[in-house]
Order: sequence, then structure tokens, then C-alpha cells
Amino acid sequence: MQTIQLPHSNLIVSRICLGTMTWGEQNTEAEAHSQLDYAFSRGVNFIDAAEMYPVPAKPETQGLTERYLGSWLKKQDRSRVIVATKVAGPSRGLDWLRNGEAPQLDARQIRMAVEASLKRLQTEYIDLYQLHWPARYVPMFGQVGYDPNQARPAPAIEAQLDALAGLIREGKIRHIGVSNETAWGVCQFTKQAELRGLPRIISIQNAYSLLNRTFEMGVAETCHHEQVGLLAYSPMAFGLLSGKYLANPQADGRLTRFPQFGGRYHKPYVSDATAAYVALAKEHGLSPAQMALAFVNSRWFVASNIIGATTLQQLEENIDSASLQLSDHVLSGIEAIHQRHPNPVQ
Repeated sequence: MQTIQLPHSNLIVSRICLGTMTWGEQNTEAEAHSQLDYAFSRGVNFIDAAEMYPVPAKPETQGLTERYLGSWLKKQDRSRVIVATKVAGPSRGLDWLRNGEAPQLDARQIRMAVEASLKRLQTEYIDLYQLHWPARYVPMFGQVGYDPNQARPAPAIEAQLDALAGLIREGKIRHIGVSNETAWGVCQFTKQAELRGLPRIISIQNAYSLLNRTFEMGVAETCHHEQVGLLAYSPMAFGLLSGKYLANPQADGRLTRFPQFGGRYHKPYVSDATAAYVALAKEHGLSPAQMALAFVNSRWFVASNIIGATTLQQLEENIDSASLQLSDHVLSGIEAIHQRHPNPVQ
């Protein structure tokens, strides 16, 4: 398993990161531990969670993912595991999340969230603490086009950084990152850190896959110049790129179990693009899932690729993608499909 040092940090992480948002909903605690044991045995040392997980977020299951990770973590050599988790931003129907308060990224609520995560994770520190989505309005999770009329009051970016700086000084978190962020947001976080002597963000966790390469349009350049590594999430586009829904639209998976998430993935040309990528993989004797993941692994701006699985068989196949090098013919085929069907999922 290849590793990379995240910029402006001493964190050396595996190029494959184990995602966890199914634990507590689709996976039991024992299954979560089996996934962790297997991934760790394959050289994966980087685990990504969130205070709101599992998904779909519900009051009765919220926090189970971190609890499952915590019960495994307490049996490990903590120094060998890089633990990332996230604090939820405002809106998105989570008003029950923090003692019935509407989530906000102010100093008091960030501290409240960190301390609750530390307790669930049964650890004294979090290696990478991420803002799950911006406090300000931005279009995300399938929305396109910025609408200034939707702007809402939000804590200033420098205030968010100052709150996180205090937690770093106390040793509760080591490094910070953002998620679902824009090029403007990355620039503001790095600018305010430099101007005010506050901690720099070292990572951005945004969606990136064969079906959604919008990160390349502006954010990649920004992250290159600002030295912020991409932690790519949803590299399989909610399982679409496995090809299983082409043969059976009702195949068991997140899109059929949780149709409320389908809006982002049931858009024009998604099926055509998916079918083209699956056909390309089969033409070259490749697993469609492994080709999709290997493509993400190959991108120069990707620091780590966040994979998720509900079975050990899926996890094995996904981790095997780390050793797959796509040929020039396959990469050319991917670019040709991308030109015909650019970013059908956003």
C-alpha cells in the first residue's frame, strides 16, 4: 500500500482511506471491526468518520459509526492509526444533532462536537478534524449554480479557524481540513490562516469520480497552489460505477435502500456514461469497480481515495485497486467517454 504525507503536516496516510458511513445502518459493530481488521492488514492506516454517521442520519443511530470505530481503536496501537472525523455544518435537517440545537460552526458548538466525538472514539485526540460542509451557503450535494439570494449568516472563517486553533493547542485535534468546499473557500481558509497565524487546512474532502470530475475545474488548481490534498469521496458514485444497477435497477444497494439520495445520481446521461465506462472496463478485462477506483488513485491531486463497502468481498476488491495501473489505452478511452458525457453527476 502506497502512502503519502499530507501537506503541512506529519500525517503519513495510506493512498486508500476506509470510509465508514454505513456502520450502524448497513453494518453491525462486528462487521465494522472485521472491515477494520482486514483493511489494516492490507496497509490501510487512514479511517474517515463523522459525528453525524451513519447515513441516512437519524437521532436513534447518530454517533454509532464513531462508537464502533472507538471500540476497535481502544484495542490498537493508537499511534499507528490516522483517525479523521467531521463536524456537521448548519441546515440539512439535523436540528436534533447537538442537544436539540441547530448545528452551527461557532466556537461553542465546534468544541461540543469535538468532545463528543472524542468520547465516542475512546481516544484523547483526533488526527484530522474536518468541517463537513461550509457554514455559509454554497451549492452542494447535487446542486449546481451559486444563488446569492440563498446566502445566510455564518461565523466568519477566521472565527472558525480560531476555534479550531484552541482545540489544537489543547491537544484534542492535530490537524484540520474542509469538506464539500469551493475554490473560494479554500483560498479564504489559507489566506486567513496566513494573515492571523492560525492553523492551515491540510486537506479537502470533496466528491470525485469518473462521473463527477468537477473538482478539476478550478479547485484542483487552487489546491495545488495552496498545497491542500484531496481526499476523494464517493469514487464509486454510490455504487453506480460497479455496473450493478445497469443489469438490475433494483439491485440491493444504497440507491435502492435509500431513494432519498437518488436525486444526485438519477440525472440525464448518467446511465449512458455509466454503461460506457462499464463496457470499457470489460473490453480490457477489468473489473468496472476497480477501474473506477484506479482512475481516482491515478490523479495527481488525490492524496487519498475514500472507499466504502458493506461486505468484505467488496472491500477486498476495492483495496486491490491500489495496485492496478491503468494502461494508456484505458486512460484514453476514459477521456473519450468524459468528452461525450462530462460530469453527469454533480
